[in-house]
Amino acid sequence: MLCPTCSTQAPADSIFCPKCGHRLADPAPAGGKTPVEKLRGDRPTNSEPERPLWEGSYSPKAMYGQWLLAIVLTLVAIVLSVIIPNPITWMAAGAVVVIVWFCLAAFYLYERLSVHYKLTSQRFVHQTGLLRRVINRVEVIDIDDVTVEQGLIERMFGVGTIKLLSSDTSDPKLLLRGIDDVKRVATLIDDARRDERRKRGMYIETV
Repeated sequence: MLCPTCSTQAPADSIFCPKCGHRLADPAPAGGKTPVEKLRGDRPTNSEPERPLWEGSYSPKAMYGQWLLAIVLTLVAIVLSVIIPNPITWMAAGAVVVIVWFCLAAFYLYERLSVHYKLTSQRFVHQTGLLRRVINRVEVIDIDDVTVEQGLIERMFGVGTIKLLSSDTSDPKLLLRGIDDVKRVATLIDDARRDERRKRGMYIETV
């Protein structure tokens, strides 16, 4: 360590310059961390343990609107088959109904099996993918905004989409689709980020 006043080479653990007495560094506290190290964001040794708050995935309720449209389409196909009783009409109506229900079922199974969310008191974990799994962890303190989006039918059943904006470089914008009890979950995320920021702010103020 080089003294900025007299340019004397001092031992690395020196607090004062051995020649001119200039203060070189603040002594480390009992925990072994200097105030500078604390300001870098290190957590105190007596910080609270990470607590699970919520887990979920794509809710079946998010498909209620699509299921309703599929039922209406099926009824229309049946009516057309009765009004126009010929094999071509029956085959066309049956094919359309089968394709619609198959696509809806495939979409639901993919969303249900490929997406999983987990919220703790410190992190939000977002897992996506069926064959190739991608796990993204966002510190709740880095979440800047929590927005809830709901359509008409979604409001009736309490489901919706949560949009998270954060300073996370890998995925600054997360869309959580098909969340059941969406307002309660959004409140949990918002409360978790506020609590973590308050704890971090109180800790920095004590440095």
